[in-house]
Amino acid sequence: MEENPPLRRFVQYDMSASSELVREQLAGLLPRLRRFARAITRHREDADDLVQLAVERALVRCDQWQPGTRLDSWVFRIMKNAWIDEVRARARRDELFAPEEAGEHVGDAVMERRTDMMAVQQAMATLNDDQRLVVGLVLVEGLPYKEAAEVLDIPIGTLTSRLARAREALQAALLGGTAR
Repeated sequence: MEENPPLRRFVQYDMSASSELVREQLAGLLPRLRRFARAITRHREDADDLVQLAVERALVRCDQWQPGTRLDSWVFRIMKNAWIDEVRARARRDELFAPEEAGEHVGDAVMERRTDMMAVQQAMATLNDDQRLVVGLVLVEGLPYKEAAEVLDIPIGTLTSRLARAREALQAALLGGTAR
């Protein structure tokens, strides 16, 4: 009697081809990854470290990415999880990295733009982590609600609720904090 072949639960892909595809597309995602990291970390150095960690994890685990799915959403999820890990580790260590120096942009020609940027950064700092993640994915990165909800692993209703509260908080902080 002939034995049945074992059932295959997962579709098998050519791993070398998907690995090369990930490597090629990852370079193009770097500006978006940095933008998202800056939105959730609030510090340039932390954002750079987070991008490096996320890219490293994506490269090490590139065999887990399934061709035909969105690479950006997959890497954003890796980044979100890495940031959660970092926040938890900091809470255990009870240490914070030093904030970005205020004089980073000395010599900028357009003071109004700099003032607006600082106001937005301060307003973003008032948001809690959940709201900052939602704002980073939807408002900064422009992901559709459905994809952002998948990245954050939350229902769309929760995402829209957090986004609405974040928008209200940002508006209150920006309108209440400026005397224009």
